[in-house]
Amino acid sequence: MLHRLLFGLIAVTSLTLVGCAHSPQQLSPTPKLTSNLTPVGQGQPVVVRVVDGRPSPVLGTRGGLYPETSAISVNGADILPKLQQQAEAAVRLLGFTPSPGALNAPQITITLAELKYQSPKEGMYVTEANIGATFRADVQNATRRYSGRYGATLDQKFGMAPNQDTNTKLVSDVLSDALTRTFKDPTIGQILAQ
Repeated sequence: MLHRLLFGLIAVTSLTLVGCAHSPQQLSPTPKLTSNLTPVGQGQPVVVRVVDGRPSPVLGTRGGLYPETSAISVNGADILPKLQQQAEAAVRLLGFTPSPGALNAPQITITLAELKYQSPKEGMYVTEANIGATFRADVQNATRRYSGRYGATLDQKFGMAPNQDTNTKLVSDVLSDALTRTFKDPTIGQILAQ
């Protein structure tokens, strides 16, 4: 009886410790375009820039009783080259040629405006996360300019606190969705093609 009681006490203590504190997570998401794009260009050069417009690499916290110790972050130096690669791939799919040094060529600047991760503040256990990403696209061709904002969100429920791999996949999915929505805007291709 004492043995069973002691085991039960250890199990409850373990569950309580898991629910109270989470260590910080440094994510390395890999966004990918999730849809085909309709080509509108004829191989014209386009200057493609990607910038990080977030005020901080921290997306939010994983919640729990000590959220200040459970920050989730994505470093700009890690995500920007991946976003640049995907943005250039999207421009190619639209029928243009990414050309970094082209003079007087149309330009598109993709800004990662927001990347957030929110867990409910109350309670010891992380059972839900709301993840969001927003991109801003600024297109310029001669005298024409166009700007748009494109976002995606995901509300995910969990049976237990998500590990780093799970959170990396979720953030990757949301970034992929928002980036794909950006390049699906037909006005972007139209202005680049003029």
